[in-house]
Amino acid sequence: MTRTIQTTYRYRLTPTGAQETVLNQFAGARRWVWNWALDRKIAHYRQTGTTLSYHDLAGDLTHLKQQPETAWLREMDSQSLQQALRDLDSAYQQFFRRITRGEKRKGFPRFKSRKTDTPRFRIPQRVVLHAEAVSVPKIGMIRVVIHRPLEGVTKGATFTREPSGHWFVSIVTEQQVAPRTERPVQTHVGVDVGLKSLAVYSTGETIANPRWYRTQSRKLRRAQQALNRKVQGSHNRGKARVVVARLHQKIKNQRADFLHKLSTDLVRHYDLVSIEDLSVRGLAKTKLALSVLDAGWGMFRSMREYKADRNDSHVVAIGRFFASTKMCGACGGIHDITLAMREWDCLNPACGVHHDRDLNAARNSDHEGMRLFELRVAAGDAETQNACGDSVSPIGTVGTG
Repeated sequence: MTRTIQTTYRYRLTPTGAQETVLNQFAGARRWVWNWALDRKIAHYRQTGTTLSYHDLAGDLTHLKQQPETAWLREMDSQSLQQALRDLDSAYQQFFRRITRGEKRKGFPRFKSRKTDTPRFRIPQRVVLHAEAVSVPKIGMIRVVIHRPLEGVTKGATFTREPSGHWFVSIVTEQQVAPRTERPVQTHVGVDVGLKSLAVYSTGETIANPRWYRTQSRKLRRAQQALNRKVQGSHNRGKARVVVARLHQKIKNQRADFLHKLSTDLVRHYDLVSIEDLSVRGLAKTKLALSVLDAGWGMFRSMREYKADRNDSHVVAIGRFFASTKMCGACGGIHDITLAMREWDCLNPACGVHHDRDLNAARNSDHEGMRLFELRVAAGDAETQNACGDSVSPIGTVGTG
């Protein structure tokens, strides 16, 4: 039986001046409809104690288009405006669902400001990608930089303008792929992420930390200083702001490109990858926040997980309280290791093995990951292949993405 997967393809648009104006109008209309609908919902609840549904607002929006002062809404794509109502309704439902379950509130839907809200809109249908352009309702053919072909059935397209001024389209597709074969694990590796080195493998391979943000910090500092010297609201300040935004965009692209290549190489060469379940959100609140976020640990993990699922490999997340760093990989003894100790010797008189801190942690993660994976396989089936050589599906495989 096949399975359905979703893939997002992101392409950069190169619109003409007139097309860019219409794209900005579409984004502005989406923001205006969101604020109008949110105001209607709040006012109606205060008066009646009930909330307006999506269908109520959609009917009111149709009447709104007939009014002379809001007739300009008819020039916008109808599906993009309806999608704004659906997004607002979804935000409402998620907010009250968290209250019912006693979960931490994400926040009540807010009004969107023209100055701070990212210009964007979504069209669920009728967006078609061609050889060198994308067809957008009420705009026409917009040239696009296609770096890889589109595969699957298009389920929606989101248009976004980055702070750098570039427009991008993200197209979500669905396609049917073969089910997981759950092939037996033949190659495995443990990965220890860090700040001195981005990653250390249990095989001994070390991936240097490029430090994308810090390498551009001098250019960023000068660009920020130039921006601060410009007069508020001036044309030159607008140009200086774009310079800063494009530097940040370059750093973001460099990080994503490097991690994509690294994660793809991992899942292609190893059937099982063992990683630590680090609390990146917690580390982002410490004095190491800048370095942790620059390394992109969370992005690296998410990439490995979804790529492993599509490559018939596995990712096992080791518990964050597992002493991978403090445990001697030779005798299993636990020692007090400070952050400054990059190398240490086992204090067990019968052992005394010299360890590299990161390499030892990677090897311990590899051993623990294999142990957990075998436990999960044993809980479902004794082997990953049956007597006839066909693959079997282990129950409850950890972290298959």
